[in-house]
Amino acid sequence: MGCLRVIALGFLALLVSGPAVADQKDARLPDLFKNLLGAPGLETAKVIEVQIWHIWFQYDDSAIVLLMEQGEKAMGRRDYDSALRSFNQVIQIAPDFAEGWNRRATLYYLMGRHDDSLADIEKTLALEPRHFGALAGRGLVYSALEELDLALRAFEAALAVNPHMVGARINAEAIRKNLGDRDI
Repeated sequence: MGCLRVIALGFLALLVSGPAVADQKDARLPDLFKNLLGAPGLETAKVIEVQIWHIWFQYDDSAIVLLMEQGEKAMGRRDYDSALRSFNQVIQIAPDFAEGWNRRATLYYLMGRHDDSLADIEKTLALEPRHFGALAGRGLVYSALEELDLALRAFEAALAVNPHMVGARINAEAIRKNLGDRDI
């Protein structure tokens, strides 16, 4: 079975089985994270990742969902000012929503605002310590700042939560090579 088909089936199963209300506090997440750690391969892990991301992106307020979608679309168009307005509104209305902070952290990274990105990553992780996307994002920010020891620690933290993150693994290996395989 192809990877895309497996992901699509997993996503469909989540839509059918899950409630409309979800976020980082969703009761399904502990089992999904346990399954992610024990996933036998990349295809299975990708299905679980899609389910986790879907849950993280949901919020029980249609205005928040709309603002998130608008922010994502604006970010995709590189309309960073519009994206920032959307994500700022999300955070103002729902400061307990981890994915709002994470999306703005991603935007700040794309804008080259690394200190702001790191601050939002910290907020994300305070709300959802298992947020492998934020952990890997921290690694990317530290890499951009040429803080390779900190970047490596961040990528390793992401891999401890989700050992199937190909990008985090490649980045961690490249940094280890750059650092001469020394322990930190």
